[in-house]
Amino acid sequence: MGAQLPMKQFLLSIFVISFATLSAGIEQRPVEIHDLLVAQAEPNKKIALTLDACSGKYDGDLINFLIANRIPATIFATQTWLKQNPYGLSVIKAHLDLFDVEDHGAKHIPAVIGVGRKVYGILGEPDVIHLQREVLEGASAIEVAIGVAPHWYRDATAEYDTQSIDAIAKLGYKIAGFSVNADEGATLKKIAIEKRLEHIKAGDIIIAHMNKPASDTAEGLAVGLAYLLKAGFIFVRLDQVEIEEIPMRLDKNLKFRRKR
Repeated sequence: MGAQLPMKQFLLSIFVISFATLSAGIEQRPVEIHDLLVAQAEPNKKIALTLDACSGKYDGDLINFLIANRIPATIFATQTWLKQNPYGLSVIKAHLDLFDVEDHGAKHIPAVIGVGRKVYGILGEPDVIHLQREVLEGASAIEVAIGVAPHWYRDATAEYDTQSIDAIAKLGYKIAGFSVNADEGATLKKIAIEKRLEHIKAGDIIIAHMNKPASDTAEGLAVGLAYLLKAGFIFVRLDQVEIEEIPMRLDKNLKFRRKR
């Protein structure tokens, strides 16, 4: 019996170490943040359109459609996109009554911390200092280009780990989630985008892209957004409303989240 006690202790220690390692891995797994507009007391059909301008080009067809139909949008632009698209920037600046420009980072890097960590094949940040630089340099670029300091942040891939979420909050920025992924990173065809927008409900926050003019995003959104206008939905920008994270019990039923 005396020889069994050390073995039990050994097995117990292995279990504790394994559980701790597993728990750390689960905690650090990056997650999407899913948000809705905070419900209003009065009856309304408010929804928000958010557009990511990562690296890449300027989707003039999409922006011109929004201007022609007076549809406001919150644009998340990177420093890289701002530098590469001076004409697109000039159009946005000429319509700041419609467009609010927020922080998408300096170089479009996922908000996951750890050497070699990736999201969808894109390298994250090696440490917190690099994450802070990504957020702050992106914000500075927005303020210089637009003349208004951003208050919202969305990273590349819209996924975050716990450490990054805490670090971004400490910098004073609110993370912008979403509830409907309209174009899957500008990869969906026109019909698929239209069908996703047919499921919109009051309070939804749409994510789509304005940096890939060769994609079907502009055409699909044009049809889908026109449908929503006819249905009586009112578009708002994130700087005009409050948003709240979707509780886990509702999040499990979220449509159109990205598949791993």
